[in-house]
Amino acid sequence: MNSNNPFYKDYSDFLAEHFVGKVQKITVNAGFTCPNRDGTLGTGGCAYCNNRSFSPTTGIGERNIKQQIEDGKRFFDRKYPDMRYLAYFQSYTNTYGDPDRLIALYEEALSVDKVIGLIIGTRPDCMPDALLHRLADINKSTPVIIEYGAESSHNNTLKAVNRCHDWETTVNAVNRTNHAGINVGLHLILGLPGETQEMMLRTVDRISALPIDCVKFHQLQIIRGTRMAKDYEQGKTDIRIFEIDEYIDLCAKIIKRIRPDIAIERFVSQSPSDLLIAPRWGVKNYEFTHRLFKKLKEQQPY
Repeated sequence: MNSNNPFYKDYSDFLAEHFVGKVQKITVNAGFTCPNRDGTLGTGGCAYCNNRSFSPTTGIGERNIKQQIEDGKRFFDRKYPDMRYLAYFQSYTNTYGDPDRLIALYEEALSVDKVIGLIIGTRPDCMPDALLHRLADINKSTPVIIEYGAESSHNNTLKAVNRCHDWETTVNAVNRTNHAGINVGLHLILGLPGETQEMMLRTVDRISALPIDCVKFHQLQIIRGTRMAKDYEQGKTDIRIFEIDEYIDLCAKIIKRIRPDIAIERFVSQSPSDLLIAPRWGVKNYEFTHRLFKKLKEQQPY
């Protein structure tokens, strides 16, 4: 475990297990959409997502995958000339489409000098076996990490926020991906409507029982232009906005509860200020981590 973080396995520990030297993620936008937006499963997207953030052309312009990565490399290479990179397919559902086209995009990213791996963000209901097998072939020579947006382990919650998949689908996707020999991460939102703290901790227990390697948590954020923002403004009582100290207490409980070999990449996310309605903590990510570590130190037995 990293000496800078004696409380839990963090993402830098996970990366150090798989890569030698400094590595940095570079986010690429390949212009995907989602099956609960285009009418395949539903329309409107998840209740907490801003439509403007899911335009298929946002952030691309005329830049292809290579150009996006080269732009990102220039930013880091000035200070870290020995840095190597992971192409991070983050926006939208990055395994949703024709498998041949998808593989071509992944291979385009890997063809860029100093790119040594792929991180692919997607939904658990968008990983067909045919694509998974091809990703497993890539993984034999170049590391691949799949991040599934699970958000919650409670089906009533998933239905309420229009995820259009259930927890059982997440379990199936994680197990198949692990069986294919690919590292697996999950993404979870803490504070979704109707969820009690005990329900959130039950989700932690459930992910701890799965063969995952890493996890991202973040607090529920109310974003302008979303269905949830309308509900919040109308005073819907099942929407819970954490105070920062309350959220830190929850994170401390999660650390004590989660399987210790699972790397925790983050506990908080920061949406653009002009889109964020609540919570507005006014705390940088590193400040949050400092406060969380302080809480954990206070809880240590003497």
